[in-house]
Amino acid sequence: MGKASNRSIVHKADLAVANLQANGGYLNTIQSNTFIRMLIDQPTLINEIRTVPMNAPTMELNKIGFADRILQVAPTSGTALDANKRSRPITDQVNLTTKKVMAEVHLPYDVLEDNIERGALEDTIMSLITERVSTDLEELIIDGGTDASDDYLELVDGVFELSTSNVLDYSGLSAEINKTIFKNGIHAMPNKYLRKRDSMRFYVSPNLELEYADSLANRETEMLGDSNIRRNMRNFAYGVPVKPVALMPDSKYLFTFPKNIIFGVQRDIMIESDRDIRTQVLIVVVTMRMDLVYEEEEAVVTATGLPDDFGVSMPTTTT
Repeated sequence: MGKASNRSIVHKADLAVANLQANGGYLNTIQSNTFIRMLIDQPTLINEIRTVPMNAPTMELNKIGFADRILQVAPTSGTALDANKRSRPITDQVNLTTKKVMAEVHLPYDVLEDNIERGALEDTIMSLITERVSTDLEELIIDGGTDASDDYLELVDGVFELSTSNVLDYSGLSAEINKTIFKNGIHAMPNKYLRKRDSMRFYVSPNLELEYADSLANRETEMLGDSNIRRNMRNFAYGVPVKPVALMPDSKYLFTFPKNIIFGVQRDIMIESDRDIRTQVLIVVVTMRMDLVYEEEEAVVTATGLPDDFGVSMPTTTT
């Protein structure tokens, strides 16, 4: 391909990126909503938790509920309940304060050429960005914390760092990956949150989910034995779905309601582009702000220190 064609390709790419930009690089409201929706649609933890679009760097979410019984014995007709028997809801707030993150996408000229020919360049750019951003945000949601291994993961406290009330530590114990570790998690959850157990989730690594499925397959019954391997069925632990999450550590699991995890995303998302003529790539940079909190931290159980050496003997690969 000649130099003129390369310049034409990148010029078209710049035009496509410009179609995504408004107000000096910031996406307009419709574009921001589309970006957030595409982000949530990615097959990660993000598509199950509660995503809250934010119009400013800080946001207060109001909570309201009743902590105790509100029904009382009805008084004689025409008489009001005594003041000490009346109920009032408990109100509280959850605060979100966003932190800035960036994503950088490099699009080689030949990728641009292929997609220009199909007339889908803008869709390709947005797809590449949201796929990568979704993966990176999931890593931050899971592994974020002050003791993390790099500056990015130290930016926001993740789901394990935020969980302090109900933590099961298996470090040093000879635990096995079977139903018992999930039973212990249910025991650790306060009873008031267990009324809708089927709405909760055990989030585990794919390896841990596989080991748990294998423990069920070893049961000497038709329903939980060989048929558990033959069928493409979901795994449950005492009525709670056990869901694999790609970036979840093998040594941990998270037990809570998905919507109890609040993921705030500020609507002011910026997309800017540049080109590197030496490496023949178009560079697209996305800047956004986000934060993570639990609505009810007490409604979370985390397990750490689970055995992550599953003793798998893999055959030698020959070439």
